Amino acid sequence: IDPDRVIIGGKSAGGGLAAALALLTRDRGGPEPLGQLLLCPMLDDRGSTFSSRQMSGLGLWDLTSNTTAWQALLGDRHGAEDLPPYAAPSRATDLSQLPPAYVDVGSAEMFRDEGVAYASAIWQAGGRAELHVWPGAYHGFDSVAPRATLSQDARNARTAWLQRLLSDRPA
Repeated sequence: IDPDRVIIGGKSAGGGLAAALALLTRDRGGPEPLGQLLLCPMLDDRGSTFSSRQMSGLGLWDLTSNTTAWQALLGDRHGAEDLPPYAAPSRATDLSQLPPAYVDVGSAEMFRDEGVAYASAIWQAGGRAELHVWPGAYHGFDSVAPRATLSQDARNARTAWLQRLLSDRPA
């Protein structure tokens, strides 16, 4: 394994864990991932975005499911003011010096706004992020309907990003 060509990534809670790992490796001085692939990432335990409320009661993953998952992970710390960003990456106030990010969310899922906010915060910190908000897509759409044109478009966009990222560094 070439340690200079490691990309961390995940989907849903795994996307949140990948974002947390990128913050942790930066703060502890390495190893430095080449990129972070964040697919419909679960980044914010507070459930306070417009899309989290807008999609409540709809789709495969809603505010009730999300709150249950965060409470299972954090226990009494769920929603705490001083929760560290390694537990909920949206709590990070400094997103500088992170590896390039690919952020992928559906327009009809509760994680839409936190994904958009995370990519925006990376840009505001001077970092690189590629953001895709797939029209009409719900949480996990590409796993539920892998042959749908939109799912194929999403996979193609991810693959193109990965190819660009890997071609920027010598093999």
